[in-house]
Amino acid sequence: MTTRRQFLKAVGGVTLLTIVPRNVLGRGMIAPSDELTKGIIGVGGMGRNHIPYNGTRVVAMCDVDKNHLNEAAALVKDKIALYHDFRDLILDKNVDIVHIATPPHWHGIMAVEAANAGKDIFCEKPMTRSIGEGKRVMEAVKRHGNIFRLNTWFRFKDTFYGLGTPVKPLKKLVDSGLLGWPLKVTISKHTGFDWKFYWVGKTHLEPQPVPPELDYDMWLGPAPYKPYNVHRVHQTFRGYWDYDAGGLGDMGQHYIDPVQYLLGKDTTSPIKVEVDAPQQHPDAVGTWRSITYTYEDGCQIVLWGGDYGNPDTPYIAGPKGNVYKNFVCDIPDWEKKLAEYPEPKPQNGDFIECVRTRQKFALNEVNGYYSATIVNMGGIALRLNRTLHYDPVKQEFINDPEANRLLNQTTRSPWNI
Repeated sequence: MTTRRQFLKAVGGVTLLTIVPRNVLGRGMIAPSDELTKGIIGVGGMGRNHIPYNGTRVVAMCDVDKNHLNEAAALVKDKIALYHDFRDLILDKNVDIVHIATPPHWHGIMAVEAANAGKDIFCEKPMTRSIGEGKRVMEAVKRHGNIFRLNTWFRFKDTFYGLGTPVKPLKKLVDSGLLGWPLKVTISKHTGFDWKFYWVGKTHLEPQPVPPELDYDMWLGPAPYKPYNVHRVHQTFRGYWDYDAGGLGDMGQHYIDPVQYLLGKDTTSPIKVEVDAPQQHPDAVGTWRSITYTYEDGCQIVLWGGDYGNPDTPYIAGPKGNVYKNFVCDIPDWEKKLAEYPEPKPQNGDFIECVRTRQKFALNEVNGYYSATIVNMGGIALRLNRTLHYDPVKQEFINDPEANRLLNQTTRSPWNI
């Protein structure tokens, strides 16, 4: 996969005289301009939206769609390096931070390559499309000491979607023990979360000519070859198992990662996942009614799809009390009781400051791996349409070769980690 390195002695990135890249000064040292440089891979959607990012300046972009690349480049006033192959951007000595904003089937490979090249990494969610790829990313970042950020933030700031409260007061309440233990967290439209079931695939795609601006073979990369159809790429790619997992893949880490944090399970995984869903198509992602995860201590995360489930179900249900939308708790005098407990430990939610100080970001390659694992466990259970049992220590399914084959998605040569 890295054959370009055999003949790339230097990368033709554009030198920006107002910025001295961090690699020249040494890791942890900041340029005189006090800005870090960034290269974005994938500028058709989220990558384009994040061109401005405080404390950084974009010096390079990469996309396999010429139109996307040219349109995004026009949004930057300075001259920047434009690439077709992501490996060229990663090897660009002017780039400090690699922002990965491609479809998820590329995330793992690109993150490992960026880590190997000594870059810090800003990765869109889901972190990876498979559990095995997530492990490889975690290992690579540990090996090279990179700073990794997964781009979802609700565990440390902002109101948590339609729930109507930030996560911090929920964390304080859970940690206090006032709700009791174990807890059940229900994530559904009724508690403020929409699984976006419009991200479903089409089961009969007619082959179409590849547009001249798109390198479709490179867009597919590690994914199995399938004839081109406009619905398979760009904005609608999430509807196909080869690239993502529909609404679950799109919103899963946004919704589930804060729950991992709330329950204090950032370094473990559920031991069981159950699904209630129609049989999934082997290519096109469908809908589901519910996905239930159970931890060894009895805690559960329950996902209800669409309008499924009881509208009166609390977001957090415990043996001693419940929490509903807008931080409504049914424990008598709960606010007075809660005031006596300590606040949750502060989190490092400033990515650029973490890059400068070499401290782990609040949502990094470790806890990001574990929340991505929950998403990917659900995807595997949906594809097999049955209950699965998981070993959090071995990080594999128990006595289930069929499920374990899906821990690592099949990749096309030469793309692998």
